[in-house]
Amino acid sequence: MKLWSLMGNSQKLDGGAMFGNAPRAMWSKWVESDEHNRIDLACRALLASPLGGKTVLFESGIGAFFEPKLRERYGVVEDRHVLLESLDAAGFKPEDIDVVVLSHLHFDHAGGLLAAWEEGQSPRLVFPNASYVVGREHWQRAIEPHPRDRASFIPELPGLLEATGRLELVDGEFSETLGKGVRFHYSDGHTPGLMLAEIIGPERVDGQDMGGLVFCADLIPGRPWVHVPITMGYDRNAELLIDEKKRFLADMLERNVHLFFTHDPGCALAQVTRDERGRYGTEHEVAELHARSLAA
Repeated sequence: MKLWSLMGNSQKLDGGAMFGNAPRAMWSKWVESDEHNRIDLACRALLASPLGGKTVLFESGIGAFFEPKLRERYGVVEDRHVLLESLDAAGFKPEDIDVVVLSHLHFDHAGGLLAAWEEGQSPRLVFPNASYVVGREHWQRAIEPHPRDRASFIPELPGLLEATGRLELVDGEFSETLGKGVRFHYSDGHTPGLMLAEIIGPERVDGQDMGGLVFCADLIPGRPWVHVPITMGYDRNAELLIDEKKRFLADMLERNVHLFFTHDPGCALAQVTRDERGRYGTEHEVAELHARSLAA
């Protein structure tokens, strides 16, 4: 199995919103902001092939489905579908994708499932042969959203996914579509039923799967959020998220599972560390993956 990090459309979002109650004097040491207080964010996907004999895409980024005025409102930088360009550069076509795994259905993680916006065209999916794996609890949130995050969902998307006849809703550690090669962890602090996919590592020690890689989604968007107290203003329940993040990081550290970041513009993969004070951090940071083996 080989792994690729695939860049999708990028965003610029308000730094204060991305760092919750952390003051600018703190977060400005970690990232630069522009004259509008916006910071650069990636929308990075992960491609694994072959994984259980399938070509699997983990998330799709924000894509280019927004009409121009909404693209500007939400800080989407490019007007073309960057993920499809990245997929092509890796040697794959949209029809090669067998499975798409979605941590959740917020537009910056699932918008890349849709074709780029065209005047007069209805939304349509771009991966014609793919099965779709989504957490069951989060699916309910997506079809009956709360007013707090209603604007984060694409209203047409659930219907399009159901219409494929290839949608699997998951509520346990494993899916029928992917079998034992991918284990799912769950988090509710950012959004109910956020699903974190761990590609199982090559070793097993004392009954535990060691090594491997986990797609951190919005539990840990990038390196600054590895620091446990740092949360986003977009998170549904910051205190719950902090508790979930502590357990998650302790587990990944113990089992040497590497973290894959979707929103960090400069880092795709990193290893978890913890110092003598108990503060988590990262090391062995990798900017991009290109046909990298899981154990590399």
